[in-house]
Amino acid sequence: MLNRRTKSVEMLMAEKEKSPHRLPRTLGAFDLTALGVGAIIGTGIFVLTGVASANFAGPGVVLSFALAGVASGLAAIVYAEMASMIPVAGSAYTFSYVSLGELPAWLVGWNLILEYLVAAGAVAIGWSSYLTDLLRSAGLALPAKITASPPDGGIVNLPAALIVLALTALIITGTRHSATANKFVVSAKLLAILLFIFLGFKHVDPANWRPFTPFGFGGVIQGAAIVFFSYIGFDAVSTAAEEVKNPRRDLTVGIIASLTLATVLYILVSLVLTGMVPYTALNTASPVADAMLRAGLPRAAAVISAGALAGLTSVLLAVLYGQSRIFFAMARDGLLPPIFDWVHPRLKTPLWDSVIIGLAVAAIGAFLPITTVAELANIGTLSAFTAVSLGLLIMRKKQPALPRPFRVPWVPWLPVLSMAASVYLALNLPRLTWIRFVVWIAAGLAVYFAYGIKHSLLAGERAPAAPGKIVAEPALKKYAGLRKNGGKP
Repeated sequence: MLNRRTKSVEMLMAEKEKSPHRLPRTLGAFDLTALGVGAIIGTGIFVLTGVASANFAGPGVVLSFALAGVASGLAAIVYAEMASMIPVAGSAYTFSYVSLGELPAWLVGWNLILEYLVAAGAVAIGWSSYLTDLLRSAGLALPAKITASPPDGGIVNLPAALIVLALTALIITGTRHSATANKFVVSAKLLAILLFIFLGFKHVDPANWRPFTPFGFGGVIQGAAIVFFSYIGFDAVSTAAEEVKNPRRDLTVGIIASLTLATVLYILVSLVLTGMVPYTALNTASPVADAMLRAGLPRAAAVISAGALAGLTSVLLAVLYGQSRIFFAMARDGLLPPIFDWVHPRLKTPLWDSVIIGLAVAAIGAFLPITTVAELANIGTLSAFTAVSLGLLIMRKKQPALPRPFRVPWVPWLPVLSMAASVYLALNLPRLTWIRFVVWIAAGLAVYFAYGIKHSLLAGERAPAAPGKIVAEPALKKYAGLRKNGGKP
């Protein structure tokens, strides 16, 4: 029976220790906060602020970011308890496996694949746009045919594909290298944002804030549903659980600290941006740099564009990293082919899943427009947030005695509110996005029943005899042989 395929926390922890391959613990609280800030602050500030303001919320995009931040904050608090209780790679997928069972966990993991792949693609598209603008300001214009997707009039977005492939190579070299590079680019990004706030505040015209909500409150809500994409990066913190030195403490710090800092900066930037430029003129892929140019500050625009490139690089690095760890967790459970959890013996990273993910994201960035990509990322994320909040309520009831270094306050009201906020924002996404989402779910069910249900480590002879016991040794030996060969028989 599908509903019996669940894992206890004890079994999950034991299984992780028994696994043929484990990820080394190299990350601390500061690394996680930098990872979270790197994943959250980027496309939202440097790209979507202008799009959401011009098309949905006007200056009321400030409220859109605040509402999206509250919804994400509710989910983040839930994530903090689940991550401190279950410090294993896989994020919402792993949490759902323990609380809801295998099939719901598969669907959550499948939606996380959607979230991370298309989110990374959107960031790569934004990165390409800022690079093009920066080069143009220096008198170097790249041909439009190689800097835009076919729907946008080009042949291929080559810079988007190349940056993805370069960062994939960096991730493959090791977690410590990735974390060090991430802290550097996060610092550059924060300096650029602070520079924009400081200089831009001097050029704010309060008349640009009137009317504050030209599209009504409905526009503010639609704007929140679109810019919600900006906050999904905190999920990348929990995907790193298995590589954290002190996961039961540092995960909570990393999730909450990174989201709080990001929300404050988003609100400040959107307030200054809409005060500098009329919202009707913000429908551009590089609104922050454009605002500096309009204010007669070309050097500042160049510096901020460079900072935007650093910011988008850090987001892309974190999202690619998070996706590889979700694939790793799903493959270790047998739901994806063993090639996805094969760890390189020298680099100590899941090599093949990083390569496959990098190629897929490069293709998305090269050939799809940013609007479609951002909407798909949002709906995948909101469904995962809903599942994790439901899972926390189930865990509180089924296993109240489990150690919880961090506990969500006001249960059940706060998790219920988190679910309601996620569902409400999802319902405000375009109808076409929902159609694409249904098609994606149907494809996920087909993959599960064609492969996952048969190869799961909880299937048939591999099912544990009782809660708390690890999967049967024959199954581990069978899959260990495949994984040693990079997933090949």
